[in-house]
Amino acid sequence: MLTMKLRPVLLVVLLLCGFYYLTTHVWSTGAVSPWLHRAKASASLPAANTAAVNGPLGTFELTEAHAAPAYDTEEQQNIAVYKKALPSVVNITSTAIAMDFFYGPVPQQGQGSGFILDKQGHILTNNHVIDNAQRVEVTLSDKHKYKATVVGVDKGHDLALLLINNAPNLQPATLAESQSLTVGQRVYAIGNPFGLSGTMTRGIISAIRSIRGPNNNPIEDAIQTDASVNPGNSGGPLLNSRGEVIGITTLIASNGVDQSAGIGFAIPVNTAKAVIADFAKYGRIRRPSLDIATLEIGPEVAQQIGLAADYGLLIERVLPGGAAEKAGLHGGTQRAYQGNMPVMLGGDLIVGMDGQEITNAQDLAATMNSHKAGDEVTLTVFRGRKRLDVKVRLNDATEQQGQAGRET
Repeated sequence: MLTMKLRPVLLVVLLLCGFYYLTTHVWSTGAVSPWLHRAKASASLPAANTAAVNGPLGTFELTEAHAAPAYDTEEQQNIAVYKKALPSVVNITSTAIAMDFFYGPVPQQGQGSGFILDKQGHILTNNHVIDNAQRVEVTLSDKHKYKATVVGVDKGHDLALLLINNAPNLQPATLAESQSLTVGQRVYAIGNPFGLSGTMTRGIISAIRSIRGPNNNPIEDAIQTDASVNPGNSGGPLLNSRGEVIGITTLIASNGVDQSAGIGFAIPVNTAKAVIADFAKYGRIRRPSLDIATLEIGPEVAQQIGLAADYGLLIERVLPGGAAEKAGLHGGTQRAYQGNMPVMLGGDLIVGMDGQEITNAQDLAATMNSHKAGDEVTLTVFRGRKRLDVKVRLNDATEQQGQAGRET
């Protein structure tokens, strides 16, 4: 009877000793982990088949996947962007004639990208892609080729509008807004890098900054990205995660090497929209202008000449008959020198436009880009120590071409 009563007690003791041994010796050494991981892997990975391949070198046993795995969420988004945008992206080949050593004509070809704007066949690209070209050819995503006509160019913004005729079933790109872009936002670039058509790369917006374009022209609010872009991507679309165009890929920072270094730039699509609107309405670009020559002011210069603010743009000269002169703005009257460069002092100091602070030329250019010729703006200026708000109707810059100086 005593033995029968002790059996349950002994069984409990043995179970406790075994549990103690497992938890203090086996589990702590990790001896069981490989078996658990192996079991988990077997449960999560798809089954594989073994196939034998016979040949002169013998028999090879290959392990083949049982079925193609499903795409994850990120892959699905990449594929969706590519499928949506690719039919709108084109390759552009430009042919220019150069002269060889013996003054014989030699065709030279350049390549770039672009995207379709409408079903009529209008295509947007960079001006530097087709600059000085005698012939421009567009290849669609379906490999059909068309001769293109240059409808208009805007060298200041490095944009060009092309037209192809009799191209059926064109799929226009969807244009988004670029005003509220955020650093860290995912972006995609599709284009023709090194002549490799239909190439997509992915990255993020690295910064929004003002830069100088291919012709040293200012590009305000340029989109900097680490998406890999290379020669041939120029003119192609920079897309958001919905496959909508937010910018036009324009140039790369390559440190002397003509390939991607992880820093590319795109013209914001809102700038392109304004250019397209001018082409549509006037057949040319009507760049808004104040018709002034200015000197950028910093704290040191402001202190030296006794200005009322330590930032802004000092008006050196107003162009005769221009927007600033008509509004009553004053240019400089006192000649001085900044280093070896002559400057005119005594003019109005611009510190704001339409309530936005103007600290330098980039601020003014960015504000002007949101306007068109004929718009009325309010400039905030200092005339001596007196602060004034002056209404100015912006002029068409093309009407003042040929005037010398640093005009804005």
